[in-house]
Amino acid sequence: MPKIKDTDYLFLSTRIKSMERNLLNGERLERMLEARTPEDAVKVLTECGWPDMPRVDLDELDRVLTQERDKTLKDLTSSAPHPEILEVFKVKYDYHNIKTLLKAEAMGTDAERLLVSAGRVKVEELTEKLRSGDLRGLPGILQSAAGEAREVLGTTGDPQLADFVLDRACYADMADIASKSGSAFLAGYVRITVDAANLRSVVRTLRMGKGAEFLKGVLFRGGNVDTGRILSAVTSGGSIEEIYTASSLREAAAAGAAAITGGRLTHFEKLCDDAVTAYLAGARYVAFGEAPLIGYLAARETELTNVRVILSGRLAGLDADTIRERLRESYV
Repeated sequence: MPKIKDTDYLFLSTRIKSMERNLLNGERLERMLEARTPEDAVKVLTECGWPDMPRVDLDELDRVLTQERDKTLKDLTSSAPHPEILEVFKVKYDYHNIKTLLKAEAMGTDAERLLVSAGRVKVEELTEKLRSGDLRGLPGILQSAAGEAREVLGTTGDPQLADFVLDRACYADMADIASKSGSAFLAGYVRITVDAANLRSVVRTLRMGKGAEFLKGVLFRGGNVDTGRILSAVTSGGSIEEIYTASSLREAAAAGAAAITGGRLTHFEKLCDDAVTAYLAGARYVAFGEAPLIGYLAARETELTNVRVILSGRLAGLDADTIRERLRESYV
């Protein structure tokens, strides 16, 4: 696809700037945290245009979050001049659903309540294709990955190995969509997302006491930081901080180094996500083009995550400080 024309997005960019004003900023998140009850925290959401929640529990929370995610994707897909670029944000739900269906099939359980409707492929279609074994018609990378993952799971009985197959394909799928889109901003988003995923893999691998051979199987290509460089550093006993010193993930890498020796994974995971958000926040300074659209959609996903963290934490009786340290950096 040729490079996207910024002028195609004049109207939508203006609309998105308006929509950004309803996102939950730091002050609104604090109000939810400090609200007297979970019900009072929900009132902050309704002030920002969220639907009412007849009851405040985890099932109702999941229903509302799903409704909000689907509404946002449907709205932006229908109004975007190049809706195919938004598939980058739908891809992960396809792969999540395949993981869920394959594991349910292996265990003889029902996967329905764990499936997510926000993917490129309708849940009913994906369920039927996996049930019948006829994967024709699925997007190319997804089709081959689903078949390989099923074979790996059937041969080894190890769901983690099947997950590795699907995770690798998911990032390859995202990179393929970004490459074809003609959007440099979208390609950059995918690269830093891969970098964050690889940093997580390094920390988890070393924390488990596993070596370079295991790590080689769980790293993903397509990031800014070359996988060969990562493997070389791990093999030679080098510091992960050195690998990411020139990267926006340098702060996360420092927290990861601490997590390897027993530090908090929660803080490390948050900093990985915050580095991706920091990249996306650059879209706020673009007057028009596809970048504001991409940035807004990613910001909306972060918002949904933060709402779930706050309300599930409040319902579990966690204190505000414990919940606060799990929140992702707000886009606004």
